[in-house]
Amino acid sequence: MNILVTGANGQLGNEMQVLSVEHPQHTYFFTDVQELDICNEQAVHAFVRDNAIDFLVNCAAYTAVDKAEDNIEFCDKLNHVAPGYLADAAESCGAALIHVSTDYVFDGTAHIPYTEDAPTCPNSVYGRTKLAGEEVVRSRCKRAVILRTAWLYSEYGNNFVKTMLRLGYERSFLGVVFDQIGTPTYAGDLARTIFTIIEQGVVSGTYHFSNEGVCSWYDFTLAIHRLAGITTCKVSPLHTDEYPAKAPRPHYSVLDKTKIKQTYGIDIPHWETSLADCIVRLSRLTSDDII
Repeated sequence: MNILVTGANGQLGNEMQVLSVEHPQHTYFFTDVQELDICNEQAVHAFVRDNAIDFLVNCAAYTAVDKAEDNIEFCDKLNHVAPGYLADAAESCGAALIHVSTDYVFDGTAHIPYTEDAPTCPNSVYGRTKLAGEEVVRSRCKRAVILRTAWLYSEYGNNFVKTMLRLGYERSFLGVVFDQIGTPTYAGDLARTIFTIIEQGVVSGTYHFSNEGVCSWYDFTLAIHRLAGITTCKVSPLHTDEYPAKAPRPHYSVLDKTKIKQTYGIDIPHWETSLADCIVRLSRLTSDDII
């Protein structure tokens, strides 16, 4: 198959590139905005048509949650309008589409893990634009998988794990929110699941994927420092209101993954297992790469 991966320079896109060597039977087109501007409708249709794309994986998104509150138009274009262009292009060529979405489509007021059919109620610009993107993909592409994830991290780009490592080495004290609960997701595990969907074939619908287990950002930070051997930084728990942010965060965003496990027969690692693997990989990088 000819496979287009958008947002290829991001965390998930980079992991897709790494894993593509395990699937050499396909031809890949890894693009970021320099190669393909997905906000350009004509460019999207031409690229998909001219390269006879069979499968689109949309890893591109506007993910700066706080900045989105002041950059609504561009955030909406990238998270909502552009996925519509990809869905139209896929449908017109009979291609399949995997569109990556987020736990921010929920308001975070639940107390049990969110299933795919739980009512959505985003309370931020980022969440609202991502939900709109989901809806346009569903309405315009029959062979579409919407894959919601949460708390994504990897060796690539800027993310919470790399920030906590840097701050752990730089500081003797760190306060981290303890009353926001979710599950970290290693981008390598998500990429592997995407390849499973590609190989097994699309069963259209919405799915949830994160690693197994539950923690707070505070617990996550303690694990990061423990696995990295950081002992000189004291980490203390903070309430959300002690760490004000422009956009509200979900207090509870644990995703129920039963559907994707049953549909595709996958085993999902616990978040600490995958974090340990990522920390090992990061330990091979220079301090500049981590920062």
